[in-house]
Amino acid sequence: MVLNLKNPLSFFDLETTGTNITNDRIVEFSIIKMMVNGETITKTRKINPTIPIPLETSLIHGIYDEDVKDAPTFKSIAKELAKFLEGSDLAGFNILRFDVPILVEEFLRAGVDFEVTNRKLIDAQKIFHLMEKRNLSAAYKFYCNKELKDAHSAEADTKATLEVLESQVKKYEGQTVSDMRGNEIGVIKNDMAILHELTSSKMVDLAGRLILNDQGEEVFNFGKHKNRKISEVFKKEPSYYEWMMNGDFPLDTKRKLTEIKLRGFQR
Repeated sequence: MVLNLKNPLSFFDLETTGTNITNDRIVEFSIIKMMVNGETITKTRKINPTIPIPLETSLIHGIYDEDVKDAPTFKSIAKELAKFLEGSDLAGFNILRFDVPILVEEFLRAGVDFEVTNRKLIDAQKIFHLMEKRNLSAAYKFYCNKELKDAHSAEADTKATLEVLESQVKKYEGQTVSDMRGNEIGVIKNDMAILHELTSSKMVDLAGRLILNDQGEEVFNFGKHKNRKISEVFKKEPSYYEWMMNGDFPLDTKRKLTEIKLRGFQR
């Protein structure tokens, strides 16, 4: 099917130094600009982010400091890129939550006016989630081929979840599971310890503010210290603990923080 376009449509994806829209930087962009006549123009370029790329991020996208040391900065190509995207609508996967905001931040830092309010923004992930529901009713239909009656009734939902899990184990037993980065993390087995490892093992607190990294170390999962070891943050910035304890965080999160802090004193 040929897309019906009234304006050029630029599909784009960004690789960055991390996931913090305010502090992280672009290290590579790729754009496929589809013209109204169906012609496509592809532009891909590595960018020197002017800040170090964390190793854990490089391991995901394969771009290291050495790869971008001689690349242009975003500021140096910002006007050229804005010109390339002039008059074009934007499309991508998960662009509304991440790619568009970080792209706009880069343009603002470069002092280049890049307005998105007059563009159409098309997010394929949103369409995916709208059309392929990921709620319990959809899971019950998919795995058990049944309609969930009395949805949101506690008993009906609980019974459906039991049947869904049974069907999932039956369907996937013996299959390898990979994370979002393509790394193999285990195999589905009819073993609750293994299912726990696959679904919950990285959690430190129930709110997901604190998690375990790939090395099994407790790290922050939000804010300015995202992906940094909690114990190291507390050593260098003790006031951060007080800020969180006085902040609007769940009691479970505060309890886990205190356990980590006390553990550091005992060493």
